[in-house]
Amino acid sequence: MNAEELLRRMVDIPSPSGEESALAAYLAEVLPDLGFDESYVDEVGNVIARRGPADAPMIMLVGHMDTVPSQVPIRQEGTLLYGRGTVDAKGPLATFICAAASARLEGVQVVVAGVVEEETFGKGATHLAETFRPAAGYVGEPNGWAGVGIGYKGRVMMRLDVSRPSVHTASPEEKASEAAVAFWNKVVSYCASDSEKAFDRPIPTLVEMTGDIEAASITLSVRTPPGFDLPAFESFVVSAAGDDLLDITDRTPAVRVDTAGAAVQALNAAIRARGERPRLKLKTGTADLNIVEPAWQVPMAVYGPGDSSLDHTDREHIDLTEYGRAIDVLTDALERLAVTLAS
Repeated sequence: MNAEELLRRMVDIPSPSGEESALAAYLAEVLPDLGFDESYVDEVGNVIARRGPADAPMIMLVGHMDTVPSQVPIRQEGTLLYGRGTVDAKGPLATFICAAASARLEGVQVVVAGVVEEETFGKGATHLAETFRPAAGYVGEPNGWAGVGIGYKGRVMMRLDVSRPSVHTASPEEKASEAAVAFWNKVVSYCASDSEKAFDRPIPTLVEMTGDIEAASITLSVRTPPGFDLPAFESFVVSAAGDDLLDITDRTPAVRVDTAGAAVQALNAAIRARGERPRLKLKTGTADLNIVEPAWQVPMAVYGPGDSSLDHTDREHIDLTEYGRAIDVLTDALERLAVTLAS
């Protein structure tokens, strides 16, 4: 099976968050044929494949199998392959599999993990963080073949439920809908920043709002930069909510890796070897890097082909030429990183 056939088959198996079992079973079955010493599906549904001595320093490659629910019809136009997950993030995961299978590695083991529920709350990555201790690692997300992800913003998710007595619309008393809007305005004011860089400032989003005079609910997301004082923010929103019901459902910290670390440097060297200047990228979204890097505290970076602006869109597609180039880059980077870890 070649790289394009693997990716097409992966994209052809629907795997929205929580429904990744068919894809996991397929990968666990075929990965030994690609050269991995073992493969299995773990307790939470992640597919794990290892190549190399089990007692050697470990390079961990983490990519997610799940996608958002909607589907994109699979078709190919020239070198462009359309389909849900081609970019986010079956393309990067397939890149990891192919590079790990073909890299000439001595003195290390490489473990590829296709994880579940990245698009929701990181169940698969959380399990990896608790059960593995690699020496270095990469997380698969689209940044372009010459792009290296070095930072992802954090996220706070919350829901406020408001109730107020029924009153006439002409009454001066606060209505539930007004109280919900007032809470949102307070959060926006708290997050105001003079920073011109989106990565360096908190960005609130009103995800959902329903309600009327008597009852209202709002769901908010705040993308947070490194150094954001989460305890102080939580104290603020609890105070702003008053007696209304506030539920904070996600507290994912921001992360920024050391660009002098071996994982970044190996990718940089591999990209330069192909005549391109590496593009270090700070992303305003979140990824499994936010979960595993704080737990492992080892050299890491984010890598993968594809244009992230196509994530979750009905235009999602990947250039197969870029996909092949990314496999070459990562294969080279793994070989360079292996030499560093084994020395």
